[in-house]
Amino acid sequence: MSESARPGPSIDLTQRLAGKVAVITGGASGIGLATARRLAAEGAKVVIGDLSVEAGERAAAEVGGAFVVVDVTNQAQVDHLFDSTAELFGSVDIAFNNAGISPDDDDSIETTELPAWEKVQDVNLKSVYLCCRAALRHMTQQGSGSIINTASFVALLGSATSQISYTASKGGVLAMSRELGVQFARQGIRVNALCPGPVDTPLLRELFAADPERAQRRLIHVPIGRFAQPEELAAAVAFLASDDASFVTASSFVVDGGISGAYVTPL
Repeated sequence: MSESARPGPSIDLTQRLAGKVAVITGGASGIGLATARRLAAEGAKVVIGDLSVEAGERAAAEVGGAFVVVDVTNQAQVDHLFDSTAELFGSVDIAFNNAGISPDDDDSIETTELPAWEKVQDVNLKSVYLCCRAALRHMTQQGSGSIINTASFVALLGSATSQISYTASKGGVLAMSRELGVQFARQGIRVNALCPGPVDTPLLRELFAADPERAQRRLIHVPIGRFAQPEELAAAVAFLASDDASFVTASSFVVDGGISGAYVTPL
């Protein structure tokens, strides 16, 4: 056999996150929980940050990690989440800043009142700012790290079924992630925005159960013809967290079933 024909060294992708420590906010359900399972399966030590103590402890036990109760809009609690992770496991290598809400009173700009606007901005955008600051304090000292912030395909497209504060908050996450990715690239830290399409999570089911017509109006435009499964987003996060994505930063990483690439709706 010639040298060029010899098989290369095998790569064990199932352990590509071995030795890494990951913090996941909103990790007790939905995309966060699916990602906790995926990162743990690839070898990472996972710390779940969530408001729900019961669900958070259950998730942490399932993935063999730790749980820290956190209100992601509270700076002291966010700092405690990341600082306690570093104290417990020695580093903060991955931050998946994923916590978010989409309440019923966030609708058209004509009907969404200021308290509803502010609540969504606090949970969806202010929290990402706080989490990125807290994570970067550790990552800059290490000279390495991967931050993945959950934005949305609605940060890229306009919607006729508006959730005005949600959309604006995700646009902010997208822009902030891009800037941080550029700013910290030469310090060995990558920052990317994950832009999911509609995902079959409890949050989406709750939203659409109250308005089936809205659900159908959205689903019809997905070229793949269905909503995403949380595990499909978890796979994207695992890639962005890993060294396989070593040249990927400041990106809008779109996992949307083709929505943002569609011109007309498929038959």
